Amino acid sequence: MNIEPVAYFSSPLKEKFGIPRQSGLATCLRGEVRFVPPYDAPEAVRGLEGFDYCWLLWGFSLNPEAAPSLTVRPPRLGGNKRVGVFASRSPFRPNQLGLSCVRIVSVKPGVIVVSGADLADGTPVFDVKPYVAYSDSHDGIRCGFVDCMAWSELEVEIPEEIREALGEQDCAIISQLLSQDPRPQYQDDPERIYGLSFGGYNVKFRIDGQKVLVLSV
Repeated sequence: MNIEPVAYFSSPLKEKFGIPRQSGLATCLRGEVRFVPPYDAPEAVRGLEGFDYCWLLWGFSLNPEAAPSLTVRPPRLGGNKRVGVFASRSPFRPNQLGLSCVRIVSVKPGVIVVSGADLADGTPVFDVKPYVAYSDSHDGIRCGFVDCMAWSELEVEIPEEIREALGEQDCAIISQLLSQDPRPQYQDDPERIYGLSFGGYNVKFRIDGQKVLVLSV
């Protein structure tokens, strides 16, 4: 079966580093699903404005050469313990397909504006489906190793002069992204300086314990 993109995603995140590891973690982050012909016609999204969330089926386009593996190392397990690829939500999948639930901000012909997506700029989108609570939401469920591993967000400190330069909206997005700890889980050097590419900015920061200090933009 051949599948072709029906849309491409537009995002201020151009690289893998810093992209939320799951959808819904950075709720301030906005992006656009931009349809290609013939799916950019108004009738293709007719009725979608009545839904709050939708599913995106997309392709991991930034790691095309990744070799398939039967096991992966989830960040929730510290990046050291392996589980089966089908017991994980790792991006290194046999068919390089991703599935994300995102909030719909607005719908217009050819474009869906969404928030909370975990997709990079230019990601091919293969399908869009509305999220339906009666079938997609389940109460009292088990979540495997995720239930056993506590995950706490990091505290992000942005100096006032950088806040003034960026503005509160961009600061809110950057804070959400950095609070999820974008580092590989095996890295824990408080002196190491990292760079997050966000829009036209290169955000330099370091992490010491549970605190992220933004150094420059």
